[in-house]
Amino acid sequence: MTDYLPAIEIETAPNPTFSVIWMHGLGADGNDFVPVVPHLGLPAGLGIRFIFPHAPAIPVTWNNGYVMPAWYDIVSIDRNARSADEVGLRRSRDAVRQLIARENERGVPTERIVVAGFSQGGAMAYTVALTHPQRLAGVLALSTYIPSLSLIETEFSEVNRTTPIFAAHGTDDEVLPIQLGELARDTLLDKGCSLTWHVYPMPHSVCMDEIADIGAWLRETLGAPG
Repeated sequence: MTDYLPAIEIETAPNPTFSVIWMHGLGADGNDFVPVVPHLGLPAGLGIRFIFPHAPAIPVTWNNGYVMPAWYDIVSIDRNARSADEVGLRRSRDAVRQLIARENERGVPTERIVVAGFSQGGAMAYTVALTHPQRLAGVLALSTYIPSLSLIETEFSEVNRTTPIFAAHGTDDEVLPIQLGELARDTLLDKGCSLTWHVYPMPHSVCMDEIADIGAWLRETLGAPG
């Protein structure tokens, strides 16, 4: 029996035909983005299973070893870089892959699954999608960065090169400066990825304009009426 990440699940209609696996940021949990779902403006008949997993609690080096929910350890930070624990990054990637496989077993094929995340959760979304062996429906990368360029380079998924990516960042983000988001953007555009870039006048958070744009992107990506 597989031990899946604990998660909150919301189904927008019976018998969902799409899934969105949405990962929270450092120190938060799966509850963080549950309130966003009603504001996405999704059609009533569009059946989506939103899955909001909880990261395990681990010591985080840059935070003096304090134990907190985290997808991987952050060894060090500065304004333009992050040093991530690649072993932990791979471990969490595998755990998210198990969630994808479970959705397949529940009748949702990989090409109907979106991986999403905010901050460290967005870093996971990038990592999962860009190294996944099957094509995904899309990627939501919010206020985030690529945690391991070497991992992306060595395990890059050709089948996901043209998978739609919605990437967004706040101009006033002091936690993850916009330069980190721009670096991820430029890296992926250089690789020929299908990425759209959105900037909002906000700190390290989400805003209503962004949520509206995410809803429009989901409708388009999943082929739903406007």
